[in-house]
Amino acid sequence: MVARAYWQGQIRLALVSIPVEIYSATKSGAKISFRQIHEPSGKRISYEKVVQGVGPVDREEIVKGYELSKGNYVLLDEDEIEAVKVESKKTLELVQFVEACEIDPLYFEKPYYVAPKDELAEEAFVVLREALRKAGKVGLGQLSVRGQEKLVALKPCGNGLLLETLRYADEVKKGQAFFHDIGDDKPDKELLDLATTLIDKKTAPFDASEFEDRYAGALRKLIDKKAKSKSGKKIVEDVEEPAESGGNVIDLMAALKKSVGSEKKGQAKKATPKKTSRKKSA
Repeated sequence: MVARAYWQGQIRLALVSIPVEIYSATKSGAKISFRQIHEPSGKRISYEKVVQGVGPVDREEIVKGYELSKGNYVLLDEDEIEAVKVESKKTLELVQFVEACEIDPLYFEKPYYVAPKDELAEEAFVVLREALRKAGKVGLGQLSVRGQEKLVALKPCGNGLLLETLRYADEVKKGQAFFHDIGDDKPDKELLDLATTLIDKKTAPFDASEFEDRYAGALRKLIDKKAKSKSGKKIVEDVEEPAESGGNVIDLMAALKKSVGSEKKGQAKKATPKKTSRKKSA
């Protein structure tokens, strides 16, 4: 099945326009979702649109409302909303370039792959990709799609480009509101050194394939067992509870020392060559 483009148009850099296609870089098919079922009949539950004191209503009677205060709404119909939608322009203009590290990870939302639309666009596409790579910069612009305008960042990704939608400033909560109760005291030097040593020993190149969603995997196994089971009985498997954490500095010191020691032993075992048999074949 050929992937469907999320957006088709042009990337514009000054007077240069590059025809491109944008595709979603993620998929949601791997996630397990559930439906609400009426157990006695085994049928899926449906929902009615109901108004308190009125009862079920027709879909034609429903409009959108923005709540100004509790119970006080500004009503808008679809024509009014459509009238203010941003025109779905076919051009993404790169208006600014920044260092990649300048954008806080909090602002990143969703990734998309960008590819040249055809062979004629490939040369200009490659020039833009390599120029971004050489400068070590990320391009910023605003993409109009499906009636919305999204802030986006563009950067090299292998032979192509990666476009990431960004949250606007008013969509991100300030972390200081959650951190203001944390003191400014510096940690104990020995504790800090132990923690740093442990981090150094566990440092390795990132490989997403090394990680898996264990909960989703367990759910799939449970679903398979339940589907094959003819009894309909519950299948409950015990899961180990995480050990309770200690709360004082002495426990932290001991735990860090033990962790560093375990890492050293683990590395020593890996480094020890396997013994070969002295017996020779006849």
